[in-house]
Amino acid sequence: MSTGRKDKMSEVFPSLGRIMARLAPYMRGHRATLAGSVLALLAATAMKLLEPWPLKFVIDRIVPSTAGETAELGALEPTTLLALCALGLIAVIGLKALFQYLSTVGFAIVGNRVLTAVRGDLFRHLQTLSPGFHARSRTGDLTMRLVSDVGMLKETAVTAALPLAANLLVLCGMLGVMLWLDWRLALLALSPLPILWIVSLKLTRRIREVSRSQRKREGELAATGAETMAGIRTVQALGLEERAAQDFGAANARDLRAGVKGKRLAAGMERSVDLLTGIGLAIVLWFGTLQVMKGRISPGDLLVFITYLKNTFRPVREYAKYTARLAKAAAAGERVVTLLDEMPEVRDADGAKRLPHGTPGAVRFEDVTFGYDTARPTLTGLCADIAPGQSVAITGPSGAGKSTFISLLLRLYDPAQGRITIDGQDLRDVTLSSLRANIALVPQETLIFRGTLAENIALGVGREVTRDEIVAAAKLANAHAFIMAQPEGFDTEIAERGATLSAGQRQRIAIARAALRRAPILVLDEPTVGLDRESEAAVVDAIRKLAQGRTTFLVTHDLALAARAGRILHLTGGRIAEDGSHDALMRKGGAYSTMFRASHGGGADAA
Repeated sequence: MSTGRKDKMSEVFPSLGRIMARLAPYMRGHRATLAGSVLALLAATAMKLLEPWPLKFVIDRIVPSTAGETAELGALEPTTLLALCALGLIAVIGLKALFQYLSTVGFAIVGNRVLTAVRGDLFRHLQTLSPGFHARSRTGDLTMRLVSDVGMLKETAVTAALPLAANLLVLCGMLGVMLWLDWRLALLALSPLPILWIVSLKLTRRIREVSRSQRKREGELAATGAETMAGIRTVQALGLEERAAQDFGAANARDLRAGVKGKRLAAGMERSVDLLTGIGLAIVLWFGTLQVMKGRISPGDLLVFITYLKNTFRPVREYAKYTARLAKAAAAGERVVTLLDEMPEVRDADGAKRLPHGTPGAVRFEDVTFGYDTARPTLTGLCADIAPGQSVAITGPSGAGKSTFISLLLRLYDPAQGRITIDGQDLRDVTLSSLRANIALVPQETLIFRGTLAENIALGVGREVTRDEIVAAAKLANAHAFIMAQPEGFDTEIAERGATLSAGQRQRIAIARAALRRAPILVLDEPTVGLDRESEAAVVDAIRKLAQGRTTFLVTHDLALAARAGRILHLTGGRIAEDGSHDALMRKGGAYSTMFRASHGGGADAA
């Protein structure tokens, strides 16, 4: 392909070069298959060029004409020549079909393997991106990029890109043969091509813009649907079905308009190609017949010209046919590559070391300042020194920075100022995997996957665990009794998101997971929210057993639960307003004491 044509293609699809460059490393392991597919494609192109020649020989030898006979074929009997040409035609068409099959299958294998690897890497990459990125993004749109956009790239590589590549090779070959047969007739035949190219460029730009817009709207549509389905219980409980349907309907209508516009542009482009193809054929028929009558070319030459001309315009017609699909694939690929190039805000530093497993667990916050919005810090100048094995409750009003405190400890974010250390090591100087292996988390919303109860308890442990270990963890978490009451005990399959379990049961599964991790630091994020009294008692007892010997951080609004901790950090406005034991803070009569008395009817004792 000439440099000029590459420039034109890059002008039409500016993202294709970036996409191909980003996917090139994935293709290196498939060079042999790619080379074989390219050779098969070249062979199929050669057979395509040979296809009309048996007919040319038959017409020139058998049909009277003013042109002379081919010297090599003139000595053959007409019936022999006819039989050879018929067999030759069958052989050419058969070989063309075989080579096309091999090239299609070869490219399909490479395309599917490459893009399956891309999808896997994209999924892993999404999990490395910080909560800040996910907070700015819509889950439905990310899911669409992961599943639909990669799938569109995979499908287009075989159904659109491969036929276009084959047709471009055919075009180059046919142009060469046509110029060799009669350069004047060839130039006349190709005279409509500049007009066709200008029309194609103009319409393709518009199709690309529409396709990019449509792909964005499809992402919004997927996000709207996913958000509604994720909160379907709330939607139904509040009677919001009609409102949700209206929002989805509006997004759906915008996608419809963009789709119709793209189809209209593509159809107009195809019809323009058909018209100009007809003009080119008419010119060849008129001027070529005159050349035959003058004896300058044979009737077989004219047949080859007309056959080639129809196939010469086919790449342009196919380009028109596949432009919308290629444009949508380019938009999809652009979205995938953009996501792959998104750098995690929190990542391992160069030379980061592993934090030894089973570290004592001394934690220090040294003048830590952080804000999700740089103009409004959530935590300001926060200092805290927690000894190994100490139990600390983090309390305070909503928005005081309690969850942010824990997020920084888990290194979901990095402080804007100051530093956090574990046993004297800055969290930014150790690997994320080793840091989080030393922290066991019991979140407010327990993540349950489809699978057995045993599999869910062993989730995220990071090592092989035995059934005895799983059973022991379940007993510590006060989960053994309800598990054994299930139809198949630990091997009972549970529904997605743990829909068949109660909130208290899900929380005890999370505590059992934390027990299996054997981590020196334990983080509990509102572990008793939404539980009934019986479940709360079981969870609190499990937490007491789990926290023994571990540096424990308990984030809670339940001040009766906080009172059980050996130390309380009461946050107000992003700062530690009070620090001490429950009894000491109650005697102080400050903000913590006021909140506790208000929540317990003026009493001073922990429930």
